[in-house]
This record gives sequence, C-alpha cells and structure tokens, in this order.
Amino acid sequence: MAGSIRRHWKRWLIAAVAAVAVLCTAGPYIYINYVQDKPPAALSLDDPPGSDSSGSSSGSREDVAGAWRVGSGSQAGYRVDEVLFGQNVTAVGRTEKVTGELEIEGNRAVSGSFTVDLASVKSDSDQRDGQFRGRIMNTERYPEATFELTEPIDFGSAPAVGERVSAKATGELTVHGETNSVSFELDAQRTADGFRVNGSIPVTFADYGIEAPDFGGITVEDEGNIEFLLAFNRA
Repeated sequence: MAGSIRRHWKRWLIAAVAAVAVLCTAGPYIYINYVQDKPPAALSLDDPPGSDSSGSSSGSREDVAGAWRVGSGSQAGYRVDEVLFGQNVTAVGRTEKVTGELEIEGNRAVSGSFTVDLASVKSDSDQRDGQFRGRIMNTERYPEATFELTEPIDFGSAPAVGERVSAKATGELTVHGETNSVSFELDAQRTADGFRVNGSIPVTFADYGIEAPDFGGITVEDEGNIEFLLAFNRA
C-alpha cells in the first residue's frame, strides 16, 4: 500500500513539474503573441499631423527661411529589441515632451537642435518604465537627451506644401552624459504653416556608458534607435 502511494506521489510530482515547465515556456509565448498589444509602428510622416500643422496654406516654396521651433504634435522615444523569457519582442517608449529650434537659410538648415525629456518617456509596461528611468538611464541625474546639428542640412530646394524631401543629418547626440557624433537619414514635409521632420538615430548603448539590461528573464540588444517626429512652427 505504502509503495503504491509513493509511486502515485512520484507520478504526481513528475506531472506537476512538467506542467510548470510547459507554463513557463508556453505562458510567455501566449502572452506575447496573443494577449500583449503589438508595438506601435515606427514614427513616420504618414502619422496624422498635430493641431499646429493644419489649416489652409498661403505659403510658397520660398518662404521657409528663418527661425523655427518644435511645437505640439511632436514625439520622440526609443525602439529596442528584447528577449522576454525566450520570446523576441520590440519595446517602444515615447514622449511628447520635446523642445527644439531650427534656423534655415535658403534651402539649408544651418543650425538646430532638439531635446527629449527622458523622465517622461512611457512604454506599455510600468515595470519597464521604472527600469528605464532608474538603473538603465538614471534620469534623475541625466534627465534629457539632446541632438545638435554640427553640419548644415541641404534639402536642395524648398518643397511645396505636402511635398516630402530627404537629406542626411550630422551632429552630436548626448545621452546619459556622453556625447558622440552621429549621422542618419531624415525626411521632411511642408505643412500648411510649417513643416515636419522624421528620423531614427541608431544608438549603441556602450558608446553612451549604458549597460544593456539583463535581468529577470529579460535581455536587451546592445543597440537600439531614437525615433523622432518633430513639428516645426515659426519662432
């Protein structure tokens, strides 16, 4: 009788361990692929313009020279690939707290910068946001990320309203107290009373003294991107 009980207990224990193993592997897969919302698409000029970018147009191709500032409808944030309990996911965090300015002479942007309030960046996970603001980015000490042009951007010609142009931007990116030179492609579009600029800046975390997180079943790639969509209005 005792032997039979022990055999039943062993079979139950093995079944329980197997069930836990299945849940540990299948649970994250089910959550990530069927429960969790898909990450938002990359910021794009196809996104609807903000309220400051609407209205009728009286502008011509030649009236873009002068001083501009980042206005409402602007966004910036990060996009990085994670491995969550063996499942590949894309983490995205964003904020609308973005400031900046731009000076245009002729068809060239001769100076400009924008600054992102990192402490206000939010994703779909409070736990991720806490790690981002704390051990990863230390936003209490380094609350902002800043990009500043170091070379003029030549757009070739002033686009008409609704028209898009592309160009290469070169400047200095400061994140986590470290500054590095970066170059990347960006797109710009004239709007009724200004223009919008969209781009993505590749970031290698080690270049900025940031340790790629690896904790609690979550690992993060060594590289990510800073995405931005800036709406400019007359300063």
